Amino acid sequence: MSMNNQGRPSRPVHTYDAGAYEDTFSGSRGLDQAEPLIFERGHFDNTGVDLDEPKGTPTRLAGLDREGEIGFPGLSEPEAMRHYVRLSRKNYAIDLGLYPLGSCTMKHNPRLNEKMARLPGFGDIHPLQPQSTVQGAFELIGELAHWLMTLTGTPAVAMSPKAGAHGELCGMMAIRAALDARGEKHRRRVLVPESAHGTNPATAVQCGFTVDEIPANEGGRVDMEAFKAKLGDDVAGIMLTNPNTCGLFERDIKEIADLIHEAGGYFYCDGANFNAIVGRVRPGDLGIDAMHINLHKTFSTPHGGGGPGSGPTVFSEALAPYAPVPYVKQNGDSWTMIEHEGEAREDGTDPFGRMTAFHGNMGMFTRALSYMMSHGSDGLKQAAEDAVLNANYIQARLSHVMTQAFEGTCMHEALFDDRFLKDTGVSTLDFAKAMIDEGYHPMTMYFPLVVHGAMLIEPTETESRASLDRFCDTLEGLALAAKAGEKDRFMAAPVHAPAKRLDETRAARSPILRWTPPTDEQVAAE
Repeated sequence: MSMNNQGRPSRPVHTYDAGAYEDTFSGSRGLDQAEPLIFERGHFDNTGVDLDEPKGTPTRLAGLDREGEIGFPGLSEPEAMRHYVRLSRKNYAIDLGLYPLGSCTMKHNPRLNEKMARLPGFGDIHPLQPQSTVQGAFELIGELAHWLMTLTGTPAVAMSPKAGAHGELCGMMAIRAALDARGEKHRRRVLVPESAHGTNPATAVQCGFTVDEIPANEGGRVDMEAFKAKLGDDVAGIMLTNPNTCGLFERDIKEIADLIHEAGGYFYCDGANFNAIVGRVRPGDLGIDAMHINLHKTFSTPHGGGGPGSGPTVFSEALAPYAPVPYVKQNGDSWTMIEHEGEAREDGTDPFGRMTAFHGNMGMFTRALSYMMSHGSDGLKQAAEDAVLNANYIQARLSHVMTQAFEGTCMHEALFDDRFLKDTGVSTLDFAKAMIDEGYHPMTMYFPLVVHGAMLIEPTETESRASLDRFCDTLEGLALAAKAGEKDRFMAAPVHAPAKRLDETRAARSPILRWTPPTDEQVAAE
Protein backbone atom coordinates (compact mmCIF):
# COMPACT_ATOMS: atom_id res chain seq x y z
CA MET A 1 0.00 0.00 0.00
CA SER A 2 1.39 3.41 -0.97
CA MET A 3 1.12 5.94 1.87
CA ASN A 4 1.80 9.67 1.98
CA ASN A 5 3.79 11.29 4.74
CA GLN A 6 0.68 11.73 6.87
CA GLY A 7 -0.07 8.02 6.84
CA ARG A 8 -3.03 8.22 4.46
CA PRO A 9 -3.38 6.03 1.35
CA SER A 10 -2.08 7.84 -1.71
CA ARG A 11 -4.18 5.66 -4.02
CA PRO A 12 -7.32 3.55 -3.58
CA VAL A 13 -6.80 0.98 -0.89
CA HIS A 14 -6.91 -2.67 -1.94
CA THR A 15 -6.96 -4.13 1.54
CA TYR A 16 -9.36 -3.84 4.45
CA ASP A 17 -6.75 -2.81 7.02
CA ALA A 18 -7.87 -0.36 9.71
CA GLY A 19 -11.48 -0.57 8.61
CA ALA A 20 -10.81 1.00 5.19
CA TYR A 21 -12.76 0.51 1.94
CA GLU A 22 -11.07 -0.43 -1.28
CA ASP A 23 -12.59 2.09 -3.73
CA THR A 24 -11.85 5.51 -2.18
CA PHE A 25 -8.64 7.47 -1.60
CA SER A 26 -9.52 8.27 2.01
CA GLY A 27 -10.66 4.79 2.96
CA SER A 28 -14.10 6.24 3.77
CA ARG A 29 -17.41 6.10 1.94
CA GLY A 30 -19.44 9.25 2.27
CA LEU A 31 -20.58 9.61 5.87
CA ASP A 32 -19.29 6.14 6.70
CA GLN A 33 -15.82 7.05 7.91
CA ALA A 34 -12.87 4.69 7.96
CA GLU A 35 -11.61 4.47 11.52
CA PRO A 36 -8.44 2.70 12.68
CA LEU A 37 -7.84 1.59 16.26
CA ILE A 38 -7.44 4.38 18.76
CA PHE A 39 -3.88 3.18 19.32
CA GLU A 40 -3.17 3.71 15.63
CA ARG A 41 -4.75 7.17 15.66
CA GLY A 42 -3.29 8.64 18.82
CA HIS A 43 0.18 9.74 19.84
CA PHE A 44 1.85 8.37 22.92
CA ASP A 45 3.99 11.45 23.56
CA ASN A 46 1.16 13.90 24.19
CA THR A 47 -2.37 14.11 25.55
CA GLY A 48 -5.48 16.13 24.92
CA VAL A 49 -5.23 17.79 28.34
CA ASP A 50 -2.18 19.54 29.82
CA LEU A 51 -1.68 18.83 33.50
CA ASP A 52 1.07 20.49 35.49
CA GLU A 53 3.44 18.28 37.40
CA PRO A 54 2.50 18.37 41.10
CA LYS A 55 5.00 20.36 43.18
CA GLY A 56 5.79 19.60 46.79
CA THR A 57 2.97 17.09 47.11
CA PRO A 58 4.02 13.84 48.81
CA THR A 59 2.98 10.63 47.11
CA ARG A 60 0.20 8.62 48.71
CA LEU A 61 0.67 5.52 46.55
CA ALA A 62 2.77 3.58 49.09
CA GLY A 63 5.50 2.74 46.62
CA LEU A 64 3.13 1.83 43.79
CA ASP A 65 4.00 4.85 41.65
CA ARG A 66 4.01 4.25 37.92
CA GLU A 67 7.53 3.94 36.60
CA GLY A 68 6.93 3.49 32.87
CA GLU A 69 4.60 4.84 30.23
CA ILE A 70 0.98 3.90 30.70
CA GLY A 71 0.57 3.11 27.00
CA PHE A 72 -2.55 5.15 26.31
CA PRO A 73 -2.72 7.16 23.08
CA GLY A 74 -3.27 10.88 23.34
CA LEU A 75 -6.05 12.54 21.34
CA SER A 76 -7.58 15.98 21.38
CA GLU A 77 -11.17 16.22 22.57
CA PRO A 78 -12.63 16.49 19.02
CA GLU A 79 -10.51 13.54 17.88
CA ALA A 80 -11.63 11.40 20.81
CA MET A 81 -15.28 12.32 20.25
CA ARG A 82 -15.07 11.57 16.54
CA HIS A 83 -13.41 8.24 17.19
CA TYR A 84 -16.24 6.93 19.34
CA VAL A 85 -18.98 8.43 17.17
CA ARG A 86 -17.47 6.71 14.15
CA LEU A 87 -17.27 3.44 16.03
CA SER A 88 -20.92 3.78 17.04
CA ARG A 89 -21.88 4.02 13.37
CA LYS A 90 -20.39 0.58 12.82
CA ASN A 91 -22.74 -1.04 15.33
CA TYR A 92 -25.97 -2.70 14.29
CA ALA A 93 -28.81 -1.85 16.67
CA ILE A 94 -32.54 -2.36 17.06
CA ASP A 95 -32.92 1.40 16.55
CA LEU A 96 -31.23 1.02 13.15
CA GLY A 97 -33.13 -1.88 11.61
CA LEU A 98 -34.84 -5.23 12.03
CA TYR A 99 -32.77 -7.48 14.30
CA PRO A 100 -33.62 -11.06 13.24
CA LEU A 101 -31.68 -12.98 15.91
CA GLY A 102 -33.74 -16.02 16.85
CA SER A 103 -33.89 -17.12 20.49
CA CYS A 104 -32.80 -13.64 21.62
CA THR A 105 -35.93 -11.50 21.12
CA MET A 106 -34.28 -8.24 20.12
CA LYS A 107 -37.34 -6.00 20.35
CA HIS A 108 -37.71 -2.25 20.54
CA ASN A 109 -37.19 -0.71 23.98
CA PRO A 110 -39.85 2.02 24.40
CA ARG A 111 -38.37 5.37 25.41
CA LEU A 112 -41.13 5.87 27.98
CA ASN A 113 -39.68 2.93 29.91
CA GLU A 114 -36.24 4.49 29.82
CA LYS A 115 -37.64 7.77 31.13
CA MET A 116 -39.41 6.02 34.00
CA ALA A 117 -36.23 4.15 34.97
CA ARG A 118 -34.48 7.51 35.39
CA LEU A 119 -37.08 9.08 37.66
CA PRO A 120 -35.63 10.37 40.94
CA GLY A 121 -36.50 7.83 43.57
CA PHE A 122 -35.92 4.94 41.20
CA GLY A 123 -32.78 5.90 39.33
CA ASP A 124 -30.77 7.23 42.28
CA ILE A 125 -31.63 5.00 45.24
CA HIS A 126 -28.98 3.02 47.11
CA PRO A 127 -29.36 -0.56 48.37
CA LEU A 128 -28.22 0.43 51.87
CA GLN A 129 -30.86 3.13 52.35
CA PRO A 130 -33.23 2.66 55.31
CA GLN A 131 -36.31 0.70 54.28
CA SER A 132 -38.54 3.60 55.28
CA THR A 133 -36.98 5.73 52.51
CA VAL A 134 -37.55 3.27 49.63
CA GLN A 135 -41.20 2.37 50.14
CA GLY A 136 -42.01 3.33 46.55
CA ALA A 137 -39.34 0.99 45.20
CA PHE A 138 -40.64 -1.85 47.38
CA GLU A 139 -44.16 -1.22 46.14
CA LEU A 140 -42.95 -1.29 42.54
CA ILE A 141 -41.19 -4.62 43.12
CA GLY A 142 -44.34 -5.96 44.76
CA GLU A 143 -46.55 -4.75 41.90
CA LEU A 144 -44.25 -6.31 39.29
CA ALA A 145 -44.19 -9.56 41.27
CA HIS A 146 -48.00 -9.54 41.31
CA TRP A 147 -48.15 -9.16 37.52
CA LEU A 148 -45.64 -11.97 36.99
CA MET A 149 -47.53 -14.35 39.27
CA THR A 150 -50.84 -13.43 37.66
CA LEU A 151 -49.57 -13.89 34.11
CA THR A 152 -48.00 -17.26 34.93
CA GLY A 153 -50.67 -18.57 37.30
CA THR A 154 -48.22 -19.23 40.14
CA PRO A 155 -48.28 -18.29 43.85
CA ALA A 156 -44.68 -17.15 44.41
CA VAL A 157 -41.81 -15.43 42.63
CA ALA A 158 -38.15 -14.72 43.39
CA MET A 159 -37.22 -11.28 42.05
CA SER A 160 -33.50 -11.33 42.80
CA PRO A 161 -32.06 -13.39 39.87
CA LYS A 162 -30.08 -11.13 37.55
CA ALA A 163 -30.47 -13.00 34.24
CA GLY A 164 -32.13 -15.95 32.59
CA ALA A 165 -29.39 -18.40 33.50
CA HIS A 166 -29.37 -17.00 37.04
CA GLY A 167 -33.11 -17.64 37.17
CA GLU A 168 -32.53 -21.21 36.02
CA LEU A 169 -30.03 -21.64 38.84
CA CYS A 170 -32.61 -20.27 41.28
CA GLY A 171 -35.26 -22.74 40.11
CA MET A 172 -32.99 -25.77 40.15
CA MET A 173 -31.65 -24.87 43.61
CA ALA A 174 -35.23 -24.72 44.86
CA ILE A 175 -35.88 -28.15 43.35
CA ARG A 176 -32.81 -29.55 45.04
CA ALA A 177 -33.85 -28.01 48.37
CA ALA A 178 -37.32 -29.55 48.04
CA LEU A 179 -35.91 -32.99 47.25
CA ASP A 180 -33.50 -32.80 50.19
CA ALA A 181 -36.35 -31.74 52.49
CA ARG A 182 -38.22 -34.85 51.37
CA GLY A 183 -35.19 -36.99 52.22
CA GLU A 184 -34.72 -37.95 48.57
CA LYS A 185 -31.12 -36.96 47.95
CA HIS A 186 -30.79 -39.93 45.60
CA ARG A 187 -32.82 -38.03 42.98
CA ARG A 188 -30.06 -36.39 41.02
CA ARG A 189 -30.93 -37.12 37.35
CA VAL A 190 -32.43 -34.30 35.29
CA LEU A 191 -34.02 -34.88 31.89
CA VAL A 192 -33.15 -32.25 29.27
CA PRO A 193 -34.36 -32.20 25.62
CA GLU A 194 -31.59 -32.12 23.05
CA SER A 195 -32.88 -28.82 21.65
CA ALA A 196 -32.54 -27.03 25.01
CA HIS A 197 -30.58 -23.84 25.54
CA GLY A 198 -27.04 -24.69 26.55
CA THR A 199 -27.54 -23.05 29.92
CA ASN A 200 -30.08 -25.73 30.91
CA PRO A 201 -27.68 -28.69 31.19
CA ALA A 202 -24.94 -26.40 32.52
CA THR A 203 -27.21 -25.18 35.31
CA ALA A 204 -28.28 -28.71 36.22
CA VAL A 205 -24.66 -29.85 36.49
CA GLN A 206 -23.72 -26.82 38.57
CA CYS A 207 -26.45 -27.79 41.04
CA GLY A 208 -25.01 -31.28 41.41
CA PHE A 209 -27.37 -33.08 39.03
CA THR A 210 -26.51 -35.37 36.14
CA VAL A 211 -28.06 -34.68 32.74
CA ASP A 212 -29.95 -37.25 30.68
CA GLU A 213 -30.73 -36.06 27.16
CA ILE A 214 -34.13 -36.60 25.56
CA PRO A 215 -34.21 -36.83 21.75
CA ALA A 216 -36.68 -34.93 19.57
CA ASN A 217 -39.20 -36.52 17.25
CA GLU A 218 -39.51 -35.75 13.55
CA GLY A 219 -41.75 -32.81 14.35
CA GLY A 220 -39.11 -31.04 16.46
CA ARG A 221 -40.79 -31.74 19.79
CA VAL A 222 -40.02 -34.06 22.71
CA ASP A 223 -40.10 -37.74 21.76
CA MET A 224 -42.69 -38.92 24.27
CA GLU A 225 -41.75 -42.59 24.11
CA ALA A 226 -38.11 -41.76 24.80
CA PHE A 227 -39.18 -39.47 27.64
CA LYS A 228 -41.33 -42.15 29.27
CA ALA A 229 -38.51 -44.68 29.00
CA LYS A 230 -36.20 -42.41 31.00
CA LEU A 231 -38.50 -41.95 33.99
CA GLY A 232 -37.36 -43.61 37.23
CA ASP A 233 -37.06 -43.19 40.98
CA ASP A 234 -33.78 -41.28 40.62
CA VAL A 235 -35.27 -38.56 38.42
CA ALA A 236 -35.20 -35.10 40.01
CA GLY A 237 -37.11 -33.39 37.24
CA ILE A 238 -37.12 -32.11 33.69
CA MET A 239 -35.91 -28.83 32.21
CA LEU A 240 -38.10 -28.02 29.22
CA THR A 241 -38.40 -24.86 27.13
CA ASN A 242 -41.89 -24.05 25.88
CA PRO A 243 -42.26 -22.78 23.23
CA ASN A 244 -39.08 -24.67 22.46
CA THR A 245 -35.92 -23.55 20.73
CA CYS A 246 -37.22 -24.75 17.37
CA GLY A 247 -39.98 -22.16 17.67
CA LEU A 248 -42.62 -24.82 18.34
CA PHE A 249 -45.13 -25.27 21.15
CA GLU A 250 -44.71 -28.53 23.05
CA ARG A 251 -48.21 -29.90 22.62
CA ASP A 252 -47.66 -32.71 25.16
CA ILE A 253 -46.58 -30.39 27.95
CA LYS A 254 -49.50 -31.24 30.25
CA GLU A 255 -48.84 -34.96 29.90
CA ILE A 256 -45.12 -34.37 30.48
CA ALA A 257 -45.92 -32.46 33.68
CA ASP A 258 -48.27 -35.18 34.93
CA LEU A 259 -45.78 -37.97 34.21
CA ILE A 260 -42.83 -36.18 35.86
CA HIS A 261 -44.94 -35.52 38.96
CA GLU A 262 -46.12 -39.14 39.09
CA ALA A 263 -42.46 -40.17 38.99
CA GLY A 264 -41.75 -37.92 41.99
CA GLY A 265 -39.86 -35.20 40.10
CA TYR A 266 -40.39 -31.49 39.43
CA PHE A 267 -41.01 -29.59 36.21
CA TYR A 268 -38.63 -26.71 35.46
CA CYS A 269 -39.83 -24.70 32.48
CA ASP A 270 -37.35 -22.45 30.72
CA GLY A 271 -39.40 -19.29 30.25
CA ALA A 272 -37.05 -17.64 27.77
CA ASN A 273 -39.79 -17.74 25.13
CA PHE A 274 -42.66 -16.63 27.36
CA ASN A 275 -43.11 -13.63 25.06
CA ALA A 276 -44.82 -15.95 22.57
CA ILE A 277 -47.61 -17.01 24.94
CA VAL A 278 -47.98 -14.28 27.57
CA GLY A 279 -51.65 -13.44 28.04
CA ARG A 280 -52.67 -16.56 26.13
CA VAL A 281 -51.33 -19.39 28.32
CA ARG A 282 -50.60 -19.53 32.05
CA PRO A 283 -47.70 -21.97 32.54
CA GLY A 284 -48.89 -22.72 36.07
CA ASP A 285 -52.05 -24.23 34.58
CA LEU A 286 -49.87 -26.60 32.57
CA GLY A 287 -48.18 -28.01 35.66
CA ILE A 288 -44.82 -26.24 35.81
CA ASP A 289 -43.10 -25.99 39.21
CA ALA A 290 -40.52 -23.32 38.42
CA MET A 291 -39.94 -20.98 35.49
CA HIS A 292 -37.65 -18.03 34.95
CA ILE A 293 -38.81 -15.05 32.93
CA ASN A 294 -36.40 -12.94 30.90
CA LEU A 295 -37.67 -9.40 31.39
CA HIS A 296 -35.53 -8.31 28.43
CA LYS A 297 -37.32 -10.75 26.14
CA THR A 298 -40.92 -10.60 27.24
CA PHE A 299 -41.20 -7.13 28.76
CA SER A 300 -38.82 -5.06 26.62
CA THR A 301 -36.05 -4.18 29.08
CA PRO A 302 -32.69 -3.88 27.27
CA HIS A 303 -30.13 -6.66 27.07
CA GLY A 304 -27.90 -5.28 29.81
CA GLY A 305 -29.07 -1.68 29.99
CA GLY A 306 -25.97 -0.43 31.79
CA GLY A 307 -26.27 -2.82 34.73
CA PRO A 308 -27.59 -6.21 35.79
CA GLY A 309 -30.33 -7.86 33.77
CA SER A 310 -33.31 -9.56 35.36
CA GLY A 311 -34.62 -13.12 35.36
CA PRO A 312 -37.34 -13.49 38.01
CA THR A 313 -38.31 -17.08 38.80
CA VAL A 314 -41.89 -18.09 39.59
CA PHE A 315 -42.73 -21.14 41.71
CA SER A 316 -45.61 -23.56 42.14
CA GLU A 317 -47.17 -24.18 45.52
CA ALA A 318 -44.84 -27.18 45.96
CA LEU A 319 -41.67 -25.09 45.56
CA ALA A 320 -42.84 -21.72 46.92
CA PRO A 321 -41.59 -22.41 50.47
CA TYR A 322 -38.03 -22.80 49.20
CA ALA A 323 -37.81 -19.52 47.26
CA PRO A 324 -34.71 -17.52 48.20
CA VAL A 325 -34.43 -14.32 50.19
CA PRO A 326 -34.68 -11.38 49.90
CA TYR A 327 -38.30 -10.66 49.02
CA VAL A 328 -40.69 -7.80 49.70
CA LYS A 329 -43.81 -8.14 51.81
CA GLN A 330 -46.71 -5.78 52.34
CA ASN A 331 -47.88 -5.02 55.87
CA GLY A 332 -50.98 -2.86 55.66
CA ASP A 333 -49.97 0.40 54.03
CA SER A 334 -46.21 -0.20 54.31
CA TRP A 335 -43.71 -2.56 52.78
CA THR A 336 -40.77 -4.43 54.25
CA MET A 337 -38.00 -6.54 52.80
CA ILE A 338 -37.40 -9.98 54.30
CA GLU A 339 -33.65 -10.20 54.02
CA HIS A 340 -32.55 -13.13 56.19
CA GLU A 341 -33.42 -16.81 56.26
CA GLY A 342 -34.40 -16.59 59.93
CA GLU A 343 -36.94 -13.88 59.17
CA ALA A 344 -38.34 -15.97 56.32
CA ARG A 345 -38.76 -19.02 58.55
CA GLU A 346 -40.71 -16.91 61.00
CA ASP A 347 -42.80 -15.97 57.98
CA GLY A 348 -43.56 -19.66 57.34
CA THR A 349 -41.11 -20.45 54.53
CA ASP A 350 -37.81 -22.33 54.33
CA PRO A 351 -35.64 -20.56 51.70
CA PHE A 352 -32.69 -22.39 50.18
CA GLY A 353 -30.54 -19.31 50.81
CA ARG A 354 -29.67 -16.03 49.17
CA MET A 355 -28.54 -15.60 45.57
CA THR A 356 -27.52 -11.94 45.51
CA ALA A 357 -26.59 -9.24 47.95
CA PHE A 358 -29.14 -6.70 46.71
CA HIS A 359 -31.91 -6.05 44.21
CA GLY A 360 -29.39 -4.19 42.08
CA ASN A 361 -31.52 -4.41 38.93
CA MET A 362 -34.07 -1.79 39.94
CA GLY A 363 -33.92 -0.20 36.49
CA MET A 364 -35.02 -3.46 34.89
CA PHE A 365 -38.00 -3.72 37.25
CA THR A 366 -39.07 -0.15 36.47
CA ARG A 367 -38.83 -0.66 32.71
CA ALA A 368 -40.73 -3.95 32.79
CA LEU A 369 -43.58 -2.62 34.93
CA SER A 370 -43.82 0.47 32.72
CA TYR A 371 -44.19 -1.82 29.71
CA MET A 372 -46.88 -3.89 31.44
CA MET A 373 -48.86 -0.85 32.59
CA SER A 374 -48.60 0.76 29.15
CA HIS A 375 -50.04 -2.33 27.47
CA GLY A 376 -52.47 -3.67 30.03
CA SER A 377 -53.53 -7.30 29.98
CA ASP A 378 -55.14 -7.02 26.55
CA GLY A 379 -52.07 -5.30 25.10
CA LEU A 380 -49.70 -7.96 26.42
CA LYS A 381 -51.86 -10.64 24.85
CA GLN A 382 -51.84 -8.77 21.54
CA ALA A 383 -48.05 -8.42 21.68
CA ALA A 384 -47.70 -12.19 21.97
CA GLU A 385 -50.16 -12.73 19.14
CA ASP A 386 -48.35 -10.23 16.93
CA ALA A 387 -44.99 -11.88 17.63
CA VAL A 388 -46.41 -15.22 16.47
CA LEU A 389 -48.14 -13.60 13.49
CA ASN A 390 -44.94 -11.88 12.34
CA ALA A 391 -42.89 -15.09 12.57
CA ASN A 392 -45.46 -17.05 10.60
CA TYR A 393 -45.63 -14.27 8.02
CA ILE A 394 -41.88 -14.54 7.46
CA GLN A 395 -42.14 -18.32 7.27
CA ALA A 396 -44.94 -18.12 4.70
CA ARG A 397 -43.17 -15.44 2.64
CA LEU A 398 -39.93 -17.39 2.41
CA SER A 399 -41.01 -21.02 2.30
CA HIS A 400 -41.02 -21.08 -1.53
CA VAL A 401 -37.30 -20.25 -1.70
CA MET A 402 -35.98 -21.43 1.69
CA THR A 403 -36.66 -24.75 3.42
CA GLN A 404 -38.57 -24.95 6.70
CA ALA A 405 -36.91 -27.15 9.26
CA PHE A 406 -40.28 -28.53 10.39
CA GLU A 407 -43.70 -28.55 8.77
CA GLY A 408 -46.62 -26.53 10.03
CA THR A 409 -46.99 -23.17 11.68
CA CYS A 410 -44.42 -21.87 14.15
CA MET A 411 -44.65 -19.76 17.28
CA HIS A 412 -42.50 -16.64 17.75
CA GLU A 413 -39.61 -17.61 15.49
CA ALA A 414 -39.27 -19.21 12.06
CA LEU A 415 -36.64 -21.93 11.65
CA PHE A 416 -35.08 -22.78 8.28
CA ASP A 417 -32.36 -25.30 7.42
CA ASP A 418 -29.78 -25.29 4.62
CA ARG A 419 -31.40 -27.76 2.21
CA PHE A 420 -32.29 -24.92 -0.17
CA LEU A 421 -28.56 -24.26 -0.55
CA LYS A 422 -27.71 -27.83 -1.56
CA ASP A 423 -25.33 -28.02 -4.54
CA THR A 424 -24.94 -24.22 -4.65
CA GLY A 425 -21.56 -24.16 -2.91
CA VAL A 426 -23.04 -21.61 -0.49
CA SER A 427 -23.22 -22.38 3.22
CA THR A 428 -25.33 -20.95 6.02
CA LEU A 429 -22.33 -18.83 7.03
CA ASP A 430 -21.90 -17.49 3.48
CA PHE A 431 -25.61 -16.62 3.33
CA ALA A 432 -25.38 -14.78 6.63
CA LYS A 433 -22.32 -12.80 5.53
CA ALA A 434 -24.19 -11.70 2.41
CA MET A 435 -26.96 -10.34 4.64
CA ILE A 436 -24.43 -7.92 6.14
CA ASP A 437 -23.87 -6.38 2.69
CA GLU A 438 -27.64 -5.91 2.45
CA GLY A 439 -27.69 -3.92 5.69
CA TYR A 440 -29.05 -6.64 8.00
CA HIS A 441 -27.59 -8.32 11.02
CA PRO A 442 -27.63 -12.09 10.31
CA MET A 443 -30.17 -14.31 11.96
CA THR A 444 -29.05 -16.87 14.55
CA MET A 445 -26.97 -19.44 12.68
CA TYR A 446 -26.37 -23.13 13.33
CA PHE A 447 -28.70 -23.12 16.35
CA PRO A 448 -30.55 -25.12 17.49
CA LEU A 449 -27.93 -27.80 16.95
CA VAL A 450 -30.56 -30.41 16.08
CA VAL A 451 -31.13 -28.71 12.69
CA HIS A 452 -28.41 -28.86 10.04
CA GLY A 453 -27.32 -25.41 8.89
CA ALA A 454 -30.02 -23.80 11.02
CA MET A 455 -31.21 -20.26 10.38
CA LEU A 456 -33.41 -19.09 13.24
CA ILE A 457 -35.34 -15.85 12.63
CA GLU A 458 -37.34 -13.99 15.29
CA PRO A 459 -38.89 -10.73 14.06
CA THR A 460 -40.74 -9.97 17.36
CA GLU A 461 -44.02 -8.06 17.51
CA THR A 462 -42.40 -4.66 17.04
CA GLU A 463 -41.87 -4.88 13.26
CA SER A 464 -44.39 -3.52 10.77
CA ARG A 465 -45.49 -5.44 7.69
CA ALA A 466 -43.48 -3.03 5.51
CA SER A 467 -40.37 -3.82 7.55
CA LEU A 468 -41.00 -7.57 7.27
CA ASP A 469 -41.61 -7.32 3.52
CA ARG A 470 -38.33 -5.48 2.96
CA PHE A 471 -36.49 -8.12 4.98
CA CYS A 472 -38.20 -11.01 3.17
CA ASP A 473 -37.56 -9.45 -0.24
CA THR A 474 -33.88 -9.29 0.65
CA LEU A 475 -33.64 -12.91 1.76
CA GLU A 476 -35.64 -14.05 -1.25
CA GLY A 477 -33.22 -12.23 -3.52
CA LEU A 478 -30.22 -13.81 -1.82
CA ALA A 479 -31.76 -17.29 -1.99
CA LEU A 480 -32.47 -16.91 -5.70
CA ALA A 481 -28.95 -15.58 -6.31
CA ALA A 482 -27.46 -18.62 -4.59
CA LYS A 483 -29.59 -20.99 -6.64
CA ALA A 484 -28.64 -19.08 -9.81
CA GLY A 485 -24.99 -19.94 -9.25
CA GLU A 486 -23.77 -16.55 -8.01
CA LYS A 487 -21.38 -18.25 -5.64
CA ASP A 488 -18.68 -15.58 -5.89
CA ARG A 489 -21.07 -13.01 -4.48
CA PHE A 490 -21.39 -15.03 -1.28
CA MET A 491 -17.75 -16.09 -1.03
CA ALA A 492 -16.62 -12.44 -1.08
CA ALA A 493 -19.23 -11.18 1.37
CA PRO A 494 -19.23 -8.92 3.18
CA VAL A 495 -17.64 -6.46 0.77
CA HIS A 496 -19.45 -3.34 2.02
CA ALA A 497 -18.58 -3.81 5.70
CA PRO A 498 -15.65 -1.97 7.32
CA ALA A 499 -13.77 -5.26 7.69
CA LYS A 500 -13.80 -8.20 5.32
CA ARG A 501 -14.61 -11.73 6.46
CA LEU A 502 -12.49 -12.72 9.44
CA ASP A 503 -10.82 -16.01 10.23
CA GLU A 504 -13.23 -16.63 13.10
CA THR A 505 -11.75 -20.00 14.03
CA ARG A 506 -8.29 -18.53 14.41
CA ALA A 507 -9.67 -15.52 16.27
CA ALA A 508 -11.38 -17.82 18.77
CA ARG A 509 -8.40 -20.11 19.25
CA SER A 510 -5.67 -17.47 19.23
CA PRO A 511 -7.24 -14.20 20.32
CA ILE A 512 -5.05 -11.10 20.44
CA LEU A 513 -6.23 -9.29 23.54
CA ARG A 514 -3.58 -6.57 23.78
CA TRP A 515 -2.50 -4.17 21.06
CA THR A 516 1.23 -3.93 20.42
CA PRO A 517 2.97 -1.56 18.02
CA PRO A 518 3.93 -3.22 14.73
CA THR A 519 7.60 -4.07 14.41
CA ASP A 520 9.78 -2.99 11.49
CA GLU A 521 9.65 -6.55 10.19
CA GLN A 522 5.85 -6.55 10.16
CA VAL A 523 5.69 -3.23 8.32
CA ALA A 524 8.17 -4.44 5.72
CA ALA A 525 6.23 -7.66 5.21
CA GLU A 526 3.00 -5.74 4.63
